[in-house]
Amino acid sequence: MIPDILSPGQYDTVYNSLSLVIAAQLFTAVFLLISLPRILPRYRQAITVAIVVCGIAAYHYFRIFDSFKAAFVTEGVGGQADYSQAVGEGFNEGYRYVDWLLTVPLLLVELIAVLALARSVQRGLLVRLVPAAALMIILGYPGEISGDNGIRGLFGLLSTIPFAYILYVLFVQLGKSLNKQPVGVRRILSQLRFLLLLSWGVYPIAYLLPLLDIAGPDAWVYKQVGYSIADILAKAVYALIIFQVARIKSFDDDPTFAGIERSRDEAPARV
Repeated sequence: MIPDILSPGQYDTVYNSLSLVIAAQLFTAVFLLISLPRILPRYRQAITVAIVVCGIAAYHYFRIFDSFKAAFVTEGVGGQADYSQAVGEGFNEGYRYVDWLLTVPLLLVELIAVLALARSVQRGLLVRLVPAAALMIILGYPGEISGDNGIRGLFGLLSTIPFAYILYVLFVQLGKSLNKQPVGVRRILSQLRFLLLLSWGVYPIAYLLPLLDIAGPDAWVYKQVGYSIADILAKAVYALIIFQVARIKSFDDDPTFAGIERSRDEAPARV
């Protein structure tokens, strides 16, 4: 539940974490957009999806940021007093779930697209992964907005089922396709799956804080910071790794392109 009072330190912690996510998502998208010509066209679809994901996340975090500022106000000079919930305003947690409903399936599309597998294999993976990702988010939302720990636990358990299925596909089914990738790509993609596991693992921990008898303003602040860190890892950092995979595969596919790109990287800067 949203706390009635936040201390100045708690308010600043949430404020700064939301601001950090906006910067991370926005400038990752800008970097990827500028860098599109530095990979082969066949891998640009994956990076375009990554740009869209970071753009969607930046937009929703702007909305979350505005909602947070409107929801908590203080009359203290320079903000050096407790912040209380503003009359007629509320913090809209739903923005996160709308964001996740759009971006989590697209994160899996990024991964499948950058592998450049046969169309039939891509289609088979996407048909299994995208609906499972959407179902995971949809099932988590009723528990998020409920003040009843029983309902929260029930929907948390239900949302874990598609989450476990996604992990099975990523680590078992998709693992079979990694042997066809360049050696450098295999290692990175293996690490990428663990990054998804690590970052996605933060969400259920933050989600389950009330069930662990961790309540009050501190628990709410921990949850907001946890979600923010997880979103940076799962979207911005993940997108940069996908771009690295696309670069390696581009170099492996076309030695001429690789030579041109490496010459650019090694060229001395002009004063």
